[in-house]
Amino acid sequence: MSISYPCVFLLNVTGQLEKSEFFDCDSLYVKYFYSYGKDWEVVCGLEDGISQIAHRSDDERQVFVWNFPLDITFKSTNPFGWPQLVISLYGTDVFGNDVVRGYGACHIPISPGIHRKRVSMFVPESASSLQKFIAWLTGRRPEFTDPRIVAQGRGREVTRVRSQGVVDMQLNIMMKDFAKLGYDCGTKAVVSAFPAIRKTRATSSENKQETEA
Repeated sequence: MSISYPCVFLLNVTGQLEKSEFFDCDSLYVKYFYSYGKDWEVVCGLEDGISQIAHRSDDERQVFVWNFPLDITFKSTNPFGWPQLVISLYGTDVFGNDVVRGYGACHIPISPGIHRKRVSMFVPESASSLQKFIAWLTGRRPEFTDPRIVAQGRGREVTRVRSQGVVDMQLNIMMKDFAKLGYDCGTKAVVSAFPAIRKTRATSSENKQETEA
């Protein structure tokens, strides 16, 4: 009888983009997509999306709440190029122009379970005060032609940016066939710890019985 072994592993990502903390705008919406290596492929789910427009809350928190769902499944044979979630925030300025408010990216967690992430956002800055004034006046602020540069290191050292706000998210990670292909996804050490605990308890019980005898 022949035994078939898996040739790929699966990574399922669900969760939601929960909320954001920004202090210089009144409404925001978020665009997202995934950046990953050549050996990865999307099996099912949405690779990109755009949320509804959220307005600043009236309570003391002053946050923008989306609770926008995420659901995607990847397959691959190589962990190189592990997927990243790239986020772009957009809002309107004082003239009603739709401008970018921030970029951010984070790697998908490498262990199964429920994970909470807080992503710091940044926005590109103009090279001079004159360009900054012209951008503010015309509503055409600096932005990346391809947001995938956020998930890459090449060329980032020459980009002038400014930190601006954070985005909170919850990611639920499920993995399949990682161990069968020789990859440790972080659960092996936890499982192997239980026999050692039972053995320690059994030894303690035997020593206790010998002492009473």
